[in-house]
Amino acid sequence: MGAYYDRGNEQGRLSDWGRLEFLRTRELLARFLPPAPATVIDVGGAAGAYALPLAAERYEVHLVDPMALHVDQARAASEGQPQAPLASIAVGDARALPFADESADAVLMLGPLYHLTEAADRALALREACRVLRPGGLLAAAAITRFASTLDGIVQGFLLEAGFEQIVERDLADGQHRNPDAHPGWFTTAYFHRPDELEREVAAAGFDVRGVLAIEGAVGAAAETHALDAWLDDPGRREVLLRAIRRVEAEPSLLGASPHVMALATRP
Repeated sequence: MGAYYDRGNEQGRLSDWGRLEFLRTRELLARFLPPAPATVIDVGGAAGAYALPLAAERYEVHLVDPMALHVDQARAASEGQPQAPLASIAVGDARALPFADESADAVLMLGPLYHLTEAADRALALREACRVLRPGGLLAAAAITRFASTLDGIVQGFLLEAGFEQIVERDLADGQHRNPDAHPGWFTTAYFHRPDELEREVAAAGFDVRGVLAIEGAVGAAAETHALDAWLDDPGRREVLLRAIRRVEAEPSLLGASPHVMALATRP
């Protein structure tokens, strides 16, 4: 995983083929986060794609990421908005957060759950999020769905390339995604959830789950090929697309078709 992120591509991903993921994630955070100036811990916050806009909206945002490169990028970007910098930026582990008990109003986990491939590690990270949240505090936890590589394989043609079908078969069998040849378009070591499994893991960590929602929805795989650019580039069409996704964001029979889903939960 480290070699994958050391390429530095994560910093620009959400402004390129990840635009729909970014727009929908921002929309869901705007809907569910407590109002500023609430304290938000962005766990696995990478270069600050979500942390920095939240800081600009006057949230007190603390970013933690295991990659030193990401932390350096986030620190430089924070210095670039001196009127609304991040409150703190540190290298850290989702399983051992450097924050006091009940010190946050919200915790974002928009990457750690798919990079922690063992259930015990995901459970520990979720319990840490619960520990640092105040009672009533919000958890927003994202996961990649078990079927993402099947859809990518069809839309992007990866299934026609040697080796990808074997990757898909393992993803479907146990959720353990591997890219042994480090193909640049086939992601990195990860765990892919079934949506109901994500809900169970969050609940088992002590949270009251409010819902699991699709982020990109069933059109998400097309976004990675830029097939949706015409929709996203035009404000009117973009809003039609976002409304369409919103209408079915909680539909259980469609959740697995979204590349990413988000669990929203509160600490009792």
